[in-house]
Amino acid sequence: MEKQVLLSVKDLKKHFYMGKNEILKAVDGVSFDIYKGETFGLVGESGCGKSTAGRTMIGLYDRTDGEVIFNGKDVHTMSEKERFQFHRQMQMIFQDPYASLNPRSTVKEIISEPMEVHGLYKDKKERLERIYQLLEDVGLNRDHANRYPHEFSGGQRQRIGIARALALDPDFIIADEPISALDVSVQAQVVNLLKRLQMEKGLTYLFIAHDLSMVKQISNRIGVMYLGHIVELTASNQLYKKPLHPYTQALLSAIPIPDPDIEDKRERIILEGELPSPMDPPSGCVFRTRCSHAMEVCAQKKPEWQEIDSDHFVACHLYDENLPDSKNREVLVNMR
Repeated sequence: MEKQVLLSVKDLKKHFYMGKNEILKAVDGVSFDIYKGETFGLVGESGCGKSTAGRTMIGLYDRTDGEVIFNGKDVHTMSEKERFQFHRQMQMIFQDPYASLNPRSTVKEIISEPMEVHGLYKDKKERLERIYQLLEDVGLNRDHANRYPHEFSGGQRQRIGIARALALDPDFIIADEPISALDVSVQAQVVNLLKRLQMEKGLTYLFIAHDLSMVKQISNRIGVMYLGHIVELTASNQLYKKPLHPYTQALLSAIPIPDPDIEDKRERIILEGELPSPMDPPSGCVFRTRCSHAMEVCAQKKPEWQEIDSDHFVACHLYDENLPDSKNREVLVNMR
């Protein structure tokens, strides 16, 4: 059965103009498709542009260039009426469960607000039943409806944020680092909740995070982002089994292994230097200033997007067909 593309991002750019001649290139030419019913993970270090990409996709930021096609329509060229309907189909779960909820509103008011805006469940009794059902869907109960956000733990607040995102019965949800502000013990509960809701409601997710170990548990495919660019994209299991890009390899090597004997013996890849500024990114390959495999061509030419294995894409000169013998492709493909 052929997969249906729900969202297509094509050469998306989001630049912030900071001064007369200063441009911060937060997202600088990102392209990928998200299929209906899947979870697409977007990972990378803090400051790589992944949250900006998500906010630009949903229309919270205007694009600088490129396209965001949702159900065949460009999000950034929709009419006001089309944009209003679009926001019923795409919702967002924000990173900070403390700042994203109005402290002056009860849980009932927070969840009912999008329903009021879109004119849904005008009958008060029907709306209240819908709110109770959403609370139960996310693992809370109807007694929580009249409480305020400060009366809940971080994990419970994030559940309220998820209930609010589900209020309009959307098809697609952008989860912007929804577990990064939570305790480790609570993170797995929220991830399991998102997976259950996806199965029950047929949801599609963009899951943005920097914790690769947790992203593996929920994502079907993963895109690895560095300084405004996607450097590698493939199925979740394939990425962990055979990472191709040196940056991906470094990220995966940082994940601790819960076995002290193995953890003590394994080699970690330590990236040298600081993350370059998106206001003055390196020429050619943006990762070259921290890459131990950097070659002369890396400073001169931006690497092209290549399919190395089936549905396994990477942007790295190490996989060019005209590699020198000292850095042959076969060795690099098998490199961990």
